[in-house]
Amino acid sequence: MPDVIVCLPTYNERENLEAMLRALEPLGVRVLVIDDNSPDGTGEIADGLAAELAFVSVLHRERKEGLGPAYLAGFRRALEDGAELILEMDCDFSHDPKDVPRLIAACESGADLALGSRYVPGGGTANWGLARRIVSWGGSLYARLVLGVRVRDLTGGFKCYRRRVLETIDLEAIRSKGYAFQIEGTYRTLRKGFEVREVPIRFADRTEGVSKMSRSIFLEAVVNVPRLRLAALRGQL
Repeated sequence: MPDVIVCLPTYNERENLEAMLRALEPLGVRVLVIDDNSPDGTGEIADGLAAELAFVSVLHRERKEGLGPAYLAGFRRALEDGAELILEMDCDFSHDPKDVPRLIAACESGADLALGSRYVPGGGTANWGLARRIVSWGGSLYARLVLGVRVRDLTGGFKCYRRRVLETIDLEAIRSKGYAFQIEGTYRTLRKGFEVREVPIRFADRTEGVSKMSRSIFLEAVVNVPRLRLAALRGQL
């Protein structure tokens, strides 16, 4: 298997971190925990686990700046450390660690970005109410229509990038901080002519800890989608 690093951003995930790392341990991947100075001590727990588990390393950041900056910092470290495949996933078990090999396999078979998708045949969600289903599905539809792409789950955050993708797209130009980051990363990948392949997954709500979704994160995504489209029309992506 190629050298793989899973980027695992954390902010107040003390209830989930060790269980997630134990679940990833048998998969033969490296894990980079990116902690945004969690006040609940997640960073200290990560350090203790890294001292015990050779496949784990920790990147400490001074403050919480959002999902996007955390992942970008993780991407840069993973590239410096020689990873050939770089994954994004949540620490709260919304993304099933058992699906990690499926995303890796998709890239090994030719995909440049393998995207865990809720909205292709075989994919879905669990433990969601009707309102959240409508908001999530509607958000993906909105982004797809405005950007003019066929990827069905543009807001999905369970991904496996080939190294060459992250070396090609302009990471320094990405400004999205919340879940708009997921839309922007996939769209920039498509604009550079890379193959994005959707792999069906089952997304489940967290059972421990608190969701990071907020009104400002939602509004950022609404505003950033037409901004991205305009940038593409101007030849800036």
